[in-house]
Amino acid sequence: MAKESVLIVEDDPDIVELLQYTLEREGYPVLVAQNGEKGLAEARRRKPGLIVLDLMLPGLDGLGVCKALKGDESTKAIPIVMLTAKGEESDIVLGLEFGADDYVKKPFSPRELVARIRTVLRRGQPVSEARTRIEVGEVVLDRQRHEVTLKGEDIPFTRSEFRLLWTLAKHPGRVYTREELVERLTDGEVVILDRNIDVHVSSIRKKLGDEHPVVLTVRGVGYKCVE
Repeated sequence: MAKESVLIVEDDPDIVELLQYTLEREGYPVLVAQNGEKGLAEARRRKPGLIVLDLMLPGLDGLGVCKALKGDESTKAIPIVMLTAKGEESDIVLGLEFGADDYVKKPFSPRELVARIRTVLRRGQPVSEARTRIEVGEVVLDRQRHEVTLKGEDIPFTRSEFRLLWTLAKHPGRVYTREELVERLTDGEVVILDRNIDVHVSSIRKKLGDEHPVVLTVRGVGYKCVE
């Protein structure tokens, strides 16, 4: 089965060469854009299966590209893996809040990046499971359509946010540790920070509003869905 294309948005030619070689060797068709404006245009025109996006770009930076893509109906479903050379957690957190699916810090291992890409792409694939719809109060999750609605109104969720909320909603009242949720979101193949889970939960709460507290914090343990 043909693999989905990957768009690399990166201005460092050495990194582009390494990424292109690594991904093509794994069978992924590769597209390249050297700055944010070209990356945004290429994403809208070609609709790649995934975008590897550097945050430190000339002109329109990676956060600006991410925000624009996730705010566009035609590109919001395209998963994004961020590349960052910064040590500042705020940039990573902001990117995840904008809708990015994962991140890798420079310098990175090509093998780790490929593993993350493979995992993120698999998150969007249908999973064999009888249950396709869950209702939590006025919130409805539809796994076949990958939609979350509140009082009948569509609420845009990233793939990671949907998968996290679906995991919690399947077993209301059960408490999941951050480590368990990381395992569910990554299938145990790659390591992400527990902080990612907190960011996704914060985003879910913000989107659903304070009057619909679907995800509850269990202090010192983790999170659970309301019963």
